[in-house]
Amino acid sequence: MPEPQRVPRSPRSLAAFLRPLPGRKLPPVLTPLKVGRVARAIPDGLRDPAFADLLSRIDGGGAVRSGNRFEVFCDGEQATLSMLAAIAAAREEILLEAYIFTDDSTGKRFAKELVAASKRGVRVCVLADAVGSFTTANAFWKLMGSDGVEVRLFHRLFPDLWWHAFRDHRKILVVDRAVGFTGGMNIADEYSSFSLRRKRITPGAMRDTHVRIEGAVAWDLAVVFAEGWARAAGQALPVTPPPAERKEGVRALVLDSRPGRGHVETASALAALVAAARETIWITNAYFAPGRAAVGILSRAASRGLDVRLLLPGKTDVPLVRHAGHGWYSRLLRRGVRIFEYGRALLHAKTMVADRYACVVGSSNLDFRSFQFNAECNVIVLDEGVGDTLARAFEGDLADSREVTRAEWRRRGNWHRIGDRAAGMFTPLL
Repeated sequence: MPEPQRVPRSPRSLAAFLRPLPGRKLPPVLTPLKVGRVARAIPDGLRDPAFADLLSRIDGGGAVRSGNRFEVFCDGEQATLSMLAAIAAAREEILLEAYIFTDDSTGKRFAKELVAASKRGVRVCVLADAVGSFTTANAFWKLMGSDGVEVRLFHRLFPDLWWHAFRDHRKILVVDRAVGFTGGMNIADEYSSFSLRRKRITPGAMRDTHVRIEGAVAWDLAVVFAEGWARAAGQALPVTPPPAERKEGVRALVLDSRPGRGHVETASALAALVAAARETIWITNAYFAPGRAAVGILSRAASRGLDVRLLLPGKTDVPLVRHAGHGWYSRLLRRGVRIFEYGRALLHAKTMVADRYACVVGSSNLDFRSFQFNAECNVIVLDEGVGDTLARAFEGDLADSREVTRAEWRRRGNWHRIGDRAAGMFTPLL
């Protein structure tokens, strides 16, 4: 596979802080299919300090940072208000990266706050994916640019045709390198309109999960942003040293990737998390079209007696991906994995919570594209409080879902079976 990312040459680039390094090869014992043996041997599982050390080894020396504060949003409206408030409070710098940044009412609200920040002297950098934001009018970008906002589009059709398949799927907001946001939410009405407080959900609304972070991990998110910004020919960001970590607070590790860097490490970290778990593995994922290896890892966890549950979309905006995931249902159900399909809204969240302690929140789907072609950003969190919050959110979502049973799945029609097989053939392209 060709290397799609140019490494910035400036010696003062924040790329110097990136982990893992481009082109790094994991030691064989830490690869996705072998790391499980190491993780299962950790005496106290996910809560053992040895598990955090294992994550650091997998990530190439990136430390699990302590002293962070996390706030979890399962309500798109509340997440949007929190992001807008952070932008309004910015003093020096705003870094915003999104796969989809629309010019609808939500996009205009963000643009208004970004322009206001720029006018009061804050440096504002906006990076949007050219394909994900394809429907956004060029005039929208020009208007922000004319008001001082630095705007870049990632891998435009022209002149970046060669790199067209490689997309920036990250969702990052960093304010003053002290407050950060990441997760699954894009900048669009369908994400901001979902509210847990209202019984009636707006048609097309997305149920997503986002996190607000204060602490050293927010600085790490700025480093990740700098990689995509440099790729899109953005003007270099000033270098700042990593902040001091506080002893008290949440421990977390940024797990980011792009073609040629980090995809294997992400897969290994997730495999290690599943293997080190002792009780539960609860996964929410919007676009479930996994490879055989991922299905095997989940199946073996269920066979060991763990409570493995998948919360997947009951309705979708990409039917082909849903059918491709259906092709694995029979094997997963047979091995004891429980599958639920969410019905209240379009499910867009990408989270994992194990033993109500170790969590993953981010942008990666369980599909081929997220682990081969896309630039992604996830955060692994090791914390009782955050773990319990995400576990309770998962349990709440189950109330709006239906469980798929083996007996029911055996009775599905022939056309459904044919569609599943056909979609499975296209899994590497999804």
